[in-house]
Amino acid sequence: MTDKVVVITGGSRGIGRATALAAAARGYRVVVGYASNQAAAKEVVAAIEARNGKAIAVKCDVGSEQDILALFKAADGFGTLGALVNNAGIVGKSGVRVDEMSAERIQQMMAVNVTGSILCAREAVKRMSTRHGGQGGVIVNLSSVAAKLGAPNTYVDYAASKGAIDSFTIGLGYEVANEGIRVAGIRPGLIDTDIHAAGGEPDRAHRLAHMVPMKRVGTADEIANAIVWLISDEASYVTSAILDVSGGR
Repeated sequence: MTDKVVVITGGSRGIGRATALAAAARGYRVVVGYASNQAAAKEVVAAIEARNGKAIAVKCDVGSEQDILALFKAADGFGTLGALVNNAGIVGKSGVRVDEMSAERIQQMMAVNVTGSILCAREAVKRMSTRHGGQGGVIVNLSSVAAKLGAPNTYVDYAASKGAIDSFTIGLGYEVANEGIRVAGIRPGLIDTDIHAAGGEPDRAHRLAHMVPMKRVGTADEIANAIVWLISDEASYVTSAILDVSGGR
């Protein structure tokens, strides 16, 4: 059990929501970051409080540095930061080839999925690193199996953004390994969340389930369980590592 704070970006739905509930069950105070759906974020907080946990919801579009600074300021007022889960991310419309992509789409993808994650990690390191007087902690970055597969004819820009997250996870992990901070990544496969609807294919996960060696889609809870293991002391010798949670895909 712990009374440390965990910041979860994109914490109001899907994997973020499942992770918030799982972390709270293990004693973390949870900061639920959300981009726009305040009602969903408040529902997560209420669900945690109903189980005697502690949580707050903070509006944060990780594409905005000012929002990120406000998110971590709110976390500072909630307790000592012990973990960051860089979960917030976006996809563009599925089925768009690179030669059809606009610069605006690509820039937005990278601003949210890459720059936002790096800036959140920056703020976490400032608070957790023993170099800065912190007590250590854990950063978990959400990547995707798309980083390995490339997502051709689907969303190569999304896959590229997650490839960047993989490299960032490895590099940052080396950089702060002797400062009390562990950095790890999760590569989810086809998971039953509404991110597919955002790309215009709400049934995508189930439609492609036959391509998964386990012949099924994964659940948000299965990803959350891996995340909370990584932020726990049970994973104390794990850093600069990326774990595939993808049914073998």
